[in-house]
Amino acid sequence: MTPSTLPTRLVIVVRADPVICGHSVEARNLAEVALQRGIREVRIVTWPIERLEAAGLPLKPLDVVLPYSRGITVERPDPVGDYKVPDSRYLAGITGRLVELFTDGVPTVALSLYLSPHTVAVADAMRVAWATGLPVNVTTIAEAVGSDVTNIVRACVAEGRFGPAAHILASYLAQDHLVAVSEYTRDLIVSSAEDVDSAHGTRFADQLRDRIAISYPAIDATPYLDVSAADVDRVCAARDLRPGGYVLFLSRLARAKGVDELIDGFAASAAAKRGIRLVIAGRGPEAAELRARAALSHAAELIDFLDDVGDAEKPALMAGCAAFVLPSKPRPEFVETFGIALAEKLLAGGGPVITCDTGGIVEAVGEHATIIPVEDAAAIQRAIDEALALPADEVRARSERGREYARQFDRTNVFDKLFARVLPDPVAVLVE
Repeated sequence: MTPSTLPTRLVIVVRADPVICGHSVEARNLAEVALQRGIREVRIVTWPIERLEAAGLPLKPLDVVLPYSRGITVERPDPVGDYKVPDSRYLAGITGRLVELFTDGVPTVALSLYLSPHTVAVADAMRVAWATGLPVNVTTIAEAVGSDVTNIVRACVAEGRFGPAAHILASYLAQDHLVAVSEYTRDLIVSSAEDVDSAHGTRFADQLRDRIAISYPAIDATPYLDVSAADVDRVCAARDLRPGGYVLFLSRLARAKGVDELIDGFAASAAAKRGIRLVIAGRGPEAAELRARAALSHAAELIDFLDDVGDAEKPALMAGCAAFVLPSKPRPEFVETFGIALAEKLLAGGGPVITCDTGGIVEAVGEHATIIPVEDAAAIQRAIDEALALPADEVRARSERGREYARQFDRTNVFDKLFARVLPDPVAVLVE
């Protein structure tokens, strides 16, 4: 894309709010920076609320979703067709809207987060847009996350299903710029493509190895860096918590997150015997099962489940905890490919971070977390007790080092590096 065709529009295709997902937050953050950098029109193309609810995705309560800045339009295209089109009606609505946006001649960057189905939709829309003969001035960027591979490509390889895997990989390669959210994710994609190539004689892996760059998830660092003691006191008081008096988990309640071992490890800890609480914040498919497990624990009265935490109070909850524990473990359906919540916690400061060397987590935390084995409740218990025994000055020193490391993930830094692949000088040109 040359200076004469700089984008005036950014289109982001993603599962957006109210979905509880770090990449829905990332889309918001990139959209906000795009406005700051001078892109005049930003559109997030996503799914109707009723479809998100029907899919069973973990969703935030609508009343805690923060508004977008003026200039960001969230579009939720209606489905196309009736009951005779059982599953593709909503995707047809998204693809059709993208065709409309891609054929009006407006210089556009289209960014898709998740290869399936969003990059597939962009690839299909671009094919149709060119076929119309109408003016097309679009540059495409596709960001791959781990579940694209674990949930789709790797599963297809294991099941001997060539077609769906080829569909996703070819759609990814059809984009102008390919990025992945971590080195781990890039390696996982290439490795899975090698399996496809080996079984079917294709040549996906070499192309992907040459073209995939890394773009870490974009985090709005400001609310985490600016959280004050007064903010912590206010949020904790509203939740009947004491600053420094609770261990925090904040993520989706899914099997891969290791909450079952966390409950068991916490219950066995000296911290629980001292009356420290465990706060499990989030929603997800395992919520009922985990509540039942906690209810059977001998520390049941110390375990709180919060399913309505909004973005506004999250930084204070993180800053006020005695320790933050995310013992993520690899599962066939999901592997943590970065760990956005962990990077957010480092930015917020507060008590130590305890996690596992799963997927791309170490890229998110560097040397600034206590790394424990996966599926090890005893290790969680020891790590919690050791974290709570640290002197206050050591906690502060660790917190500051972690903050400095995590500043690289601030949304402005990530946006500028990402768009440097598309524009000759995004900062200098877009703010003219």
